[in-house]
Amino acid sequence: MALIAVSGHPGCRFEEVARLAAQRLGFELLTQSRIAALTSEEFGSEAPVPDKAYSSLVTSVLARLATEHHLVCCAAGGELQARHFSGMLRVHVVAPENARIGALMLDNRLERPAARQLLLELEAADRADRKAKFGKARATADLFDMVLSAEFLSSDQMAELIETAVRSTGLAERGLLSAAAEAQLQFQMRLKLARYGIVPPAKVTLRQKMFAHQSEEMFANLLDFYRIAWEYEPRSFPIQYGPDGAVLESFTPDFYLSELDLYVELTTMKQSLVTRKNRKVRLLRELYPHINIQVFYQKDFENLIFKYGLAERVQA
Repeated sequence: MALIAVSGHPGCRFEEVARLAAQRLGFELLTQSRIAALTSEEFGSEAPVPDKAYSSLVTSVLARLATEHHLVCCAAGGELQARHFSGMLRVHVVAPENARIGALMLDNRLERPAARQLLLELEAADRADRKAKFGKARATADLFDMVLSAEFLSSDQMAELIETAVRSTGLAERGLLSAAAEAQLQFQMRLKLARYGIVPPAKVTLRQKMFAHQSEEMFANLLDFYRIAWEYEPRSFPIQYGPDGAVLESFTPDFYLSELDLYVELTTMKQSLVTRKNRKVRLLRELYPHINIQVFYQKDFENLIFKYGLAERVQA
């Protein structure tokens, strides 16, 4: 797939450069406002998106669109998506303060003092936004493949240079993102989003329960994301009896997935707890051979999804 990330200093008209480049190349343009619209469609207009979840959300949106289009992305931190999409072209537009003040004067019909004040506000907002979402207030030059100056180049000229770079590197000749690659990437991002409770509306399970461990809530969010029906600790199984037949010990699996007739027990990384749970699971299987149960570490969530074909639901 061909992916171009265009960003820039406030007042450099880099949004216009991105739009013109997309038109020249025939690529789909993904802007900040469109990301917000797509997010609203999938998660609902009132869904809060924590700053720390923003990057994963953009990756999920990009992956979905990249199966159908080559893309020009003009959104905060777009250059950081290179960690997920190899070979992307990262473009940054810069200019001295005077040039950017002049652009703001023309674009907003402002006098110079007002334009300068606006620039200061935009820069402060940009730094705060980047700091909150990506941990750094500024993007350094080493993050980009092309740094273009709006002081001497027009938006059309910069778009032409981007087009030339894309053509010369053969970026436009690459195929679109494969369905398998998109499914793998979506799982990784949706797992991260589930940690923040970001799931589609109309959840399968309506929850008013308190979970015993954060990992259980994260797993429940993940099941909601894939619209898999679940019950939390729905049944306890006696696994040890006294001489008089009284129940001495029971085992309550964490989740039951009714569509798969599968019980799931989540473990922690503490070996002592894992050993204890494995003993209970062994007894459960001996006493109730008809019960289907699996034990999973948090890192094994992906194996659960793909082993039972749940990832196919994302493509539906």
